[in-house]
Amino acid sequence: MIKKLYDKCVTWAGYKYAKPILAIEAFIESSFFPIPPDVMIVPMVVSKKNEFIQIALIATIFSVLGALFGYYIGYSLYEIAIQILEFYGYEYSVTFGEKFSTGGGFKAWLGILFTAGFTPLPFKLLTISSGIIHFNLASFVFICIVTRGLRFFLVAYLTYKFGSKFGPFLEKKGGQWAIIIAVIIIIIATGIYFHIF
Repeated sequence: MIKKLYDKCVTWAGYKYAKPILAIEAFIESSFFPIPPDVMIVPMVVSKKNEFIQIALIATIFSVLGALFGYYIGYSLYEIAIQILEFYGYEYSVTFGEKFSTGGGFKAWLGILFTAGFTPLPFKLLTISSGIIHFNLASFVFICIVTRGLRFFLVAYLTYKFGSKFGPFLEKKGGQWAIIIAVIIIIIATGIYFHIF
């Protein structure tokens, strides 16, 4: 099923209305859909190189809006939220919410959310869970904008730079490099935080 959805997303990238489809795909991926927008971004940029900024911007904006929808599901639609989490093999517990809603747990969740937003980790699980634990909304939106923007603009730019060669590389090694880059960014951000505060 996932492979069929993946192939369908690649096919959509060649459609006349690829940009609106990308917007919808980026929105639902942040709240329940399993296929990341990168699958559409790469072939879209290959076919329309000069529009790579616009393509990345569409993916970022609608991914953040989708993240807010995921947050809303977790915050207000608890039963549906739990069903989505269980569908992806994740079990939520009350102690989990208590652990990450205050103090050091808040900072830990900030780091987890940052990593999930930038890497192939299932972002929707974090957006919904953020709503369930009533994570600070301003921090949530800020992290979503930064991480999703970094990720999609990087994917779009590298595709713009290296063309169709980047697609196979992203499939094979993208996850590893995304995690490495995310860890480096977190280390730098932590250093800056402690230096300022």
